[in-house]
Amino acid sequence: MKVVNIEGLVKRFGDNIAVDNLDLVVEEGEIFGLLGPNGAGKSTTINMLTGVLKPNHGKITILGKESAGFSKEVKRQMGIVPQSIAVYMDLTAEENVKLFASLYGLKGEELKKAVEYALDFTGLLEHRKGKAKTFSGGMQRRLNIACAIAHKPKLVIMDEPTVGIDPQSRNHILEAVKRLNKEGCTVIYTTHYMEEVEEICSKIAIVDHGKVIAEGTKEELISLVTDIQSLNIKVDNLNKEILYDINNITGVVSVDYEDEESLLTINSKMEINNLNKIINYFADNKLKIKDIGFKSINLETVFLNLTGRKLRD
Repeated sequence: MKVVNIEGLVKRFGDNIAVDNLDLVVEEGEIFGLLGPNGAGKSTTINMLTGVLKPNHGKITILGKESAGFSKEVKRQMGIVPQSIAVYMDLTAEENVKLFASLYGLKGEELKKAVEYALDFTGLLEHRKGKAKTFSGGMQRRLNIACAIAHKPKLVIMDEPTVGIDPQSRNHILEAVKRLNKEGCTVIYTTHYMEEVEEICSKIAIVDHGKVIAEGTKEELISLVTDIQSLNIKVDNLNKEILYDINNITGVVSVDYEDEESLLTINSKMEINNLNKIINYFADNKLKIKDIGFKSINLETVFLNLTGRKLRD
């Protein structure tokens, strides 16, 4: 099921086109990472999804309802975690969650259970009577999330939920996102921290100049910028003459050797699985492998190749 379907979305601010004919699909059960450099159109897209902004052109369908970002029916099944802290500082954690949950129509015993659930989920139950202004930045971020999930939405949109917090709070939030997803919630997640996307997102879209320029799983995105995988092998007493023979193994395109570290880097085509042949070659020639592992290409490299910029520029 398509939880979010965006077709031909356009948003202009005067002569500036912030979102330029953008198409995007988020399937049920995904943690969907939305990445892009500053000014790429991410926040404008999120604001149109949540109904804060109206598009100039295009169609938004959420949970099967067209233009759903602006209807009360669908908004009740959405949770929004904004980049800015959006809680009342003079209210307690419990009072904040109760207030926001009541806006979604929860009352009485249902409201009470929702508040308990959200505070427990975000690790704030024991701080329920504490005022938000006394909380650390990380706790305020967690309270932000609690207010967005108390009504158990089917779709949660998180815009930079871990900005400016300590590593412990960040880990707590990432674990909460994964748990939320396991409970059946679809998540759209934007961040400037590439390692977060690599850890939690099942699918990723890279946006630049208001358009989706690449979309897929981490592995699919990596395949866009290279079809080569590199295997690093440290060996004892390597005879350089055997490098020619390694080059002749099916799939190998080049071999590099660092004499000081006795390190071989064997570059092969991704579509050809030749690992067993390479290992057997070393065993047949009585060459002892001290260490072996694939050299990974991360999303940061992909992002830099596709946009020409680093994510946090």
